[in-house]
Amino acid sequence: MMDSAALEAERGAAAIKPQFLTSKEQFHEFLSSGRSSQKNEEDPDGEPEKKKIRLENDGKTAEQEKKMKMRGQNKNRPHVKPHTYEDKRLCTSIIQERDTVCPYGEKCRFLHDVSQYLSTKAADLGDQCHLFNTLGKCPYGLTCRYAKAHTSADLKNMVNTELYRASAGRENTTNLLDKELQKRLRKKQQRFPGADAFLKSIGRAPKPEHNTREQRGKHEDQRQNTEDQNKNTEKQSKNTEEQSKNTEEQRENTVEQSKNGSDSANGQETQVPPIKTIGPITDADIIKLRPCEKKQVDFRDKLYLAPLTTCGNLPFRRVCKRFGADITCGEMAMCTNLLQGQASEWALLKRHTSEDLFGVQLEGCFPDTMTRCAELLNQNINVDFVDINSGCPIDLVYKKGGGCGLMTRTSKFEQIVRGMNSVLDVPLTVKIRTGVQQNSNIAHKLIPEMRKWGVSLITLHGRSREQRYTKLADWDYIDTCAQLAAPVPLFGNGDILSYEDAMKARETGVSGIMVARGALIKPWLFTEIKETRHWDISSTERLDILRDFTHFGLEHWGSDTQGVEKTRNFLLEWLSFLCRYIPVGLLERVPQRINERPPFYMGRDYLETLMASQHVDDWIQISEMLLGPVPKNFSFLPKHKANAYK
Repeated sequence: MMDSAALEAERGAAAIKPQFLTSKEQFHEFLSSGRSSQKNEEDPDGEPEKKKIRLENDGKTAEQEKKMKMRGQNKNRPHVKPHTYEDKRLCTSIIQERDTVCPYGEKCRFLHDVSQYLSTKAADLGDQCHLFNTLGKCPYGLTCRYAKAHTSADLKNMVNTELYRASAGRENTTNLLDKELQKRLRKKQQRFPGADAFLKSIGRAPKPEHNTREQRGKHEDQRQNTEDQNKNTEKQSKNTEEQSKNTEEQRENTVEQSKNGSDSANGQETQVPPIKTIGPITDADIIKLRPCEKKQVDFRDKLYLAPLTTCGNLPFRRVCKRFGADITCGEMAMCTNLLQGQASEWALLKRHTSEDLFGVQLEGCFPDTMTRCAELLNQNINVDFVDINSGCPIDLVYKKGGGCGLMTRTSKFEQIVRGMNSVLDVPLTVKIRTGVQQNSNIAHKLIPEMRKWGVSLITLHGRSREQRYTKLADWDYIDTCAQLAAPVPLFGNGDILSYEDAMKARETGVSGIMVARGALIKPWLFTEIKETRHWDISSTERLDILRDFTHFGLEHWGSDTQGVEKTRNFLLEWLSFLCRYIPVGLLERVPQRINERPPFYMGRDYLETLMASQHVDDWIQISEMLLGPVPKNFSFLPKHKANAYK
């Protein structure tokens, strides 16, 4: 018979020292005993636990349940908006203690009675407010869940004058959506001259909008009026043409005089402007940047944090920057939503001051929308590069021709790249996969073409769309593509979870490494790669990292009930990846592989064991250590599942 160690190795489980291994029943029994004892200490007369909701659908066969578990997303997960946790909210005029009365008056749907609000407000989560300690003043006032740290006896928001003056005028977050710009986008009043010029050059000029009958009648009346006006203007134009001829003759005489005048004495000649101008002419009026004169970014030998949907938010990127990430990129943003002025989509473009090399990633499938969006961002936000997502595998994006779909639509892809390049002042990068089908790689055919199109950087994920994460990344193919891409830098992406994996990747011809899931499982991976060591990080150090994330989340999303619960939800999404980490001191062989399933094991302390749990209730318990108890109607199911183990 095959021994247990060989059986575990065949199944793809990580090799852990025997003294730490345990069974599933003993693992959950140990955690539940610790959870119950902790609850009894906090509330000896507490209520019994509510019945757990069964997440799997009843009546499913074993094969159907297996297929459901192998999917990468929980598409039917329950979704509770954070603002539903607080029925009655306080008006912002009261929160900010304005001298003026609320402009909405009696029609305002928020509370103006402070005592009534405080009677329904949930209990505070602590006596120290991170925003007050950092900024000197908490912008959320009485609605802050840590309000007793900065509320006076007369219910006024206190201010630390010295700290507030030091932080005043310092913007930690940029790329905010301007309200006037949002209005223009919603009313479709924003102009895109650069994009329109490019679209006209490829025969895709914007079509005029269809008018209603009433509008057509109005236009006909206007046309008649304009025709009458044109007849009068034609007579005037003849007179002005005769006058302009005289003025041109005078200009020629004055130019000849100036050449022979004072400028000739200095050995210089004055140049006539190439176009007729009114007022002073500047370089920006007649000079367009050449590709070589655009802003350049040195991407080589950098550690690139991948744009991660849901988990790659601004607080998480700040954590990774502290551990040594060189390049960061915002989450994938839909270009159509940006052009419509959706605030939730523009929030994905926000940039923290610590992100010194930052880009945004756009998703789209048509040259007109992508080019206009690129011009819009070029004029209104501050980024170092713009990335095109042509590697997204999800059905919602792929079926409409975006993401991986662009790899099979080369003509559209080329128009998108050339159009965006024509309106951007920063480098344009592209992220692709090996292909769409599993055994049909097409990246090697696209890369030489993209080099001609003017791409500044190519990032290649070493898997196809069909593979998702069920097989290891093909680094031999990445090496081949890197040679084809030269001199354009190519970054490799896939299965980097240790500095040894990074060293093997650097032995190929890639210019740098992109880290995605590895950063979610262990964000200190960037430090390990730069210091070429395995970090046996303790459970308390990992909890401190989570505490920093919650502090960054309260700064980003707010310290009121809505902000706290939003921070908690993103923390729980991240914990669904963090639980896959196995401490170095527990491994029989180092390092941990990204496709090895963590077996049930006991950590060196209770917290380390708790962090190894893949049960949602245990993740919620960790969040309660940092953000207090969850609301009564709270429910959570992670967006992503682990389907990399097979």
